[in-house]
Amino acid sequence: MAADAVQELRQQCLKRGAAGIKGLGRTFRIMDDDGSKSLNFQEFEKGLENYAVSVGKDKAQQIFAMMDKDGSGTINFDEFLEKLRPPMSSARRQVIDQAFQKFDKTGDGVVTIEDLQGVYNSKHHPKYKSGEWTEEQVFRSFLENFDSPYDKDGKVTLEEFVNYYSGVSASVDSDEYFITMMKNAWKL
Repeated sequence: MAADAVQELRQQCLKRGAAGIKGLGRTFRIMDDDGSKSLNFQEFEKGLENYAVSVGKDKAQQIFAMMDKDGSGTINFDEFLEKLRPPMSSARRQVIDQAFQKFDKTGDGVVTIEDLQGVYNSKHHPKYKSGEWTEEQVFRSFLENFDSPYDKDGKVTLEEFVNYYSGVSASVDSDEYFITMMKNAWKL
């Protein structure tokens, strides 16, 4: 029953596109007033409401209880988001990690505009060619694909990258196709 409620919540997030789960994660971070990286039920319920995903109080309680493994009355939202992501094979996760490592030139675990220089060629972007955008604007626009839609800070963490690609992964049936797509997209 609780697994069905998680599946329903997952589907509602995925309907928002590849960034749906990532956006819920950002909402939870905003709800986490004390910075504990965990939420009590009231914060959890308010986060779902603020993100406008509706599962109802009963299902929200079922999801919360299922995620509150130790019975402490709180859930770690990184673990929650991990469970919310659609199941992904280790091969898919591995190719996502490889792409992120290529993306993260400085190796500090966060991708910024500086990391993109030499990895992403902005010269072919139509708005750069037309003179409408600078190279920095092209890079910022590219990063926004992976950054949370509710808190654009111009930095992409591995978690945000994985959350983005978990949404993409959910729409691709074959591991082989997903891996080929990633390798082609990131020239791995």
